[in-house]
Amino acid sequence: MMSKPIHMTAAVLAVLAAFATAPVHADDTLQTAPSTGWAGQNGGTKGGAGASAAATYKVSSAAQLLAALKAQGDKPKIIKLYGTIDPTTADNGGAYKDANDQAARLQIKLNSNTTLIGIGSNTKLVNANLVLNGIQNVIIRNLNIINPCDINPIWDPEDGSAGNWNSEYDGITVLNSKNIWIDHNVFTDAPKTDDQLPTANGRLKQCHDGALDVKNGSDYVTISHNRFELHQKNTLVGSSDSRTTDDGHLTVTFHNNHYLNVSERAPRVRFGKVHLYNNYFEGSQSHKVYPHHYSVGVGYKAKIIMQNNAFDIAGASACADIVTNPGSASKSGAVTDAGSLLNGAALNLAGKCSFSNAVGWSLPYAVSPMSAAAVRQSVLGNAGTGKISVD
Repeated sequence: MMSKPIHMTAAVLAVLAAFATAPVHADDTLQTAPSTGWAGQNGGTKGGAGASAAATYKVSSAAQLLAALKAQGDKPKIIKLYGTIDPTTADNGGAYKDANDQAARLQIKLNSNTTLIGIGSNTKLVNANLVLNGIQNVIIRNLNIINPCDINPIWDPEDGSAGNWNSEYDGITVLNSKNIWIDHNVFTDAPKTDDQLPTANGRLKQCHDGALDVKNGSDYVTISHNRFELHQKNTLVGSSDSRTTDDGHLTVTFHNNHYLNVSERAPRVRFGKVHLYNNYFEGSQSHKVYPHHYSVGVGYKAKIIMQNNAFDIAGASACADIVTNPGSASKSGAVTDAGSLLNGAALNLAGKCSFSNAVGWSLPYAVSPMSAAAVRQSVLGNAGTGKISVD
């Protein structure tokens, strides 16, 4: 028996056509690190992908976040954050009472096999330091991270020619960890910028440390599509010239990040095999609070490959304004560059900066960087929070 043809109205046909052509909604909660960076190596970085429904959490407080992190150990977990996560709210003990109290409550320690991801564009982490120590396979995305302020900076009279105040705690600290992807976040000192800090012993009493540091032999790290803004010493890759066990480690990729009014360490590298491509740097040597000192620090035994980055730095006129050795002249590293621009002109690292180009390694992954001339528009449109979809 033949079936009768089904007659559809124009309206029904239009709805079906819309479904057929609509883009498939990608769940960015489950996305794994792309292959175009170090985090795609060593088996890749999957975070909490594969987590059960019971290991998928929505949290809006520091207490809820800590409970979710402790639950189920190192089994895959996905933690979605919304609102403001702050360890110093009244229901969590209030403001830090002293240095010991801050150390105990400020550090939020992550587990292996975790995805930490913000919902929307306004999820904030304040008065906290995310710590990744001796773990692997972690993804952190779509968070507005307010760089913490140490309530007890320590004076070091031996730091520099006139002494300095030193503080603890970064926005994120990666220690002895592997396969880490940090993507589409914002790191900032605001609202407590350095112009609001007091002066003591003739120096700014600096309460901020790093925004994001990668240290102690960490490997397979990709830092992508973040905005770093309003900060002095942004990122260390490698903590000390004396930590020679870092040599051969600290494999880190920085790509498509926006550095806005960051004074230095973007990044500062010791020992690491570090790849920087398609990053956009924006600042001024005469900025009133965060004057630009340098961008890329080529420290002891650094092995840096740069490709197609764009530097728009008012007052900078030569490669040495951008790429420098911030440490001892006798302890330098190696760096190569292809295609980067300084204020629209070739950076000319080979001609103007006196560094070895013998980096001793080549990229273990395929990547085709966009031209440096296209970097500004692309990065401004895609870096930071609110660019990915999280339900």
